[in-house]
Amino acid sequence: MARRPSRLVVATIALAAVGAAVSTFALALTSDHVREPGLQASLMVWITFPSVIGGLVAWWRRPDSRFGPLMITAGFLLSLSNLQWTDADLPHTIGTAFDLVPAAVFLHLFLAYPSGRIERRLDRWLVVVAYFSAVVLQFAGMLLGGFGPNNLLEVVPLGSTAKTLLQLQLVVLSACALTGAALLGWRTRAGRRARPWSHAFLMDSFALALIMIAVLFTTGAFSGPGFETIRRVTLVMLGLAPIAFLSGLLRARLARAAVGDFVIELQTASGPADVRDALARALRDDSLALVYWLPEYGTYADLEGGQVSLSAEAGGRSIRVIERDGIKVAAMLHDPSVEDEPELLESVTAAAEIALENARLHAELRARLEELHGSRARVIEAGQKERQRLERNLHDGAQQRLIALSLELSLLEEQLDADPDAQHRLDQARQEIAVSLEELRAVAHGIHPAVLSGHGLGVALETIAAGAAVPVRLSVELESRLQERLEVAAYYVVSEGLANIGKHAQATSASVDVARVNGHVVVEVIDDGVGGANTEDGSGLRGLADRVEALGGRLRVWTPLSGGTRVRADIPCA
Repeated sequence: MARRPSRLVVATIALAAVGAAVSTFALALTSDHVREPGLQASLMVWITFPSVIGGLVAWWRRPDSRFGPLMITAGFLLSLSNLQWTDADLPHTIGTAFDLVPAAVFLHLFLAYPSGRIERRLDRWLVVVAYFSAVVLQFAGMLLGGFGPNNLLEVVPLGSTAKTLLQLQLVVLSACALTGAALLGWRTRAGRRARPWSHAFLMDSFALALIMIAVLFTTGAFSGPGFETIRRVTLVMLGLAPIAFLSGLLRARLARAAVGDFVIELQTASGPADVRDALARALRDDSLALVYWLPEYGTYADLEGGQVSLSAEAGGRSIRVIERDGIKVAAMLHDPSVEDEPELLESVTAAAEIALENARLHAELRARLEELHGSRARVIEAGQKERQRLERNLHDGAQQRLIALSLELSLLEEQLDADPDAQHRLDQARQEIAVSLEELRAVAHGIHPAVLSGHGLGVALETIAAGAAVPVRLSVELESRLQERLEVAAYYVVSEGLANIGKHAQATSASVDVARVNGHVVVEVIDDGVGGANTEDGSGLRGLADRVEALGGRLRVWTPLSGGTRVRADIPCA
């Protein structure tokens, strides 16, 4: 890990910044070709001093970032370019050589925020082109003698060619600056995540400074009107960028001072969602999200217990793993700009560790519930498939053999027409076979209603209602067929409900209503019987509740004494 600069280094750079400011005024006031020297020097110091001081603060706070040293370099290079104000050949040549370099450095600085590193390939190419234009083409133009008599690098006096080359430089740098501004604007507003407003303000100031550089260079390349005015506005905008950066640092310090309020807010949080909201406010990042580590499952999960992938969930955000006593608790996904305030980030996450541990336990509990729900659904699904298999086996096996036996007896009857006793015994055998077939069909139908698969829920319920012990009013309002597991659940709710009415309710009538309401299948079975049904000990209603709840639904029973019984199942259709 990089170390902070020593106090001696900081003091030396600060003194150098003061020296650069003093020399800027001295050069301007003693030059014979600088108009309004006091204003020009003030504008240069307006950029140089905040850039160096802001760079020192950034370097001190984040020594592992290159942004601070890069900002310091930009400030000193701008002062170095002021050497062209003098008439002495050597310093004038040095200042001229660095005349356009600060523009490339500021482009580099703005695109490298906040890490100080160029992350994207397009940005790297943009910065390379800008440096090439500001350094290589400038050097070539000086060799061609396009910068006055004090240019020590002049080799061939080709002023017109040097002027054309300078126009090319300015156009290229303008294009680079405009492209950089567009990239900054797009990245600030890209995606659906809400970035901190301070970050957006800083990036807008960077983009506006680049736009003014482009306007200035374009005006200079084609000798446009108002060059001096545009130049001053550009210098003002360049000075605002480090000022905006420093104001953001000050605001971050004030935010760190408010960590105590954040701790109090955590103590009053009523749930894990409140913890996330408190963290988002403390870090000023509306895009912040939390996922929790479940050691038993070896994965991260959201508050609902659903498994999540960190890389997929991040979506361009930075990931910070939070530990408590060396044990992984959660991961926080936040905007990369939050890392510009490492002390605030450390303080807030340290204060939130206990609350995050509680939230992790909540997520783990939800994961266990999800697993239990899934396990119960799989058990019921397996039971349903086994029912279908048994129904097919009974239909294709025992029933078919009994039918074949009945046919065989019919053929035998034709051969024994003369024997009355044999005829009687054959009739008895056929009756036993018919009874056995009916019993097998009833058993098979109870195991899995084949009519449900073949004709749908409405026809299956009509069959049940027709065989009920009391008159049944049936209403099925479904525009289309449901998933098989939903139809099976609804079928058994009605079947068990009507069976209980016939056995216990002493009712004179019943009603069955099935409808799709707000994304749910609602099944109601109502009777006018004596009520008072036992919903705890009866395995039938308990089994129905398990079946309905396994599908994410709910089974409720109202059974007041002398008030009839009402069974209602609500099952999600999704």
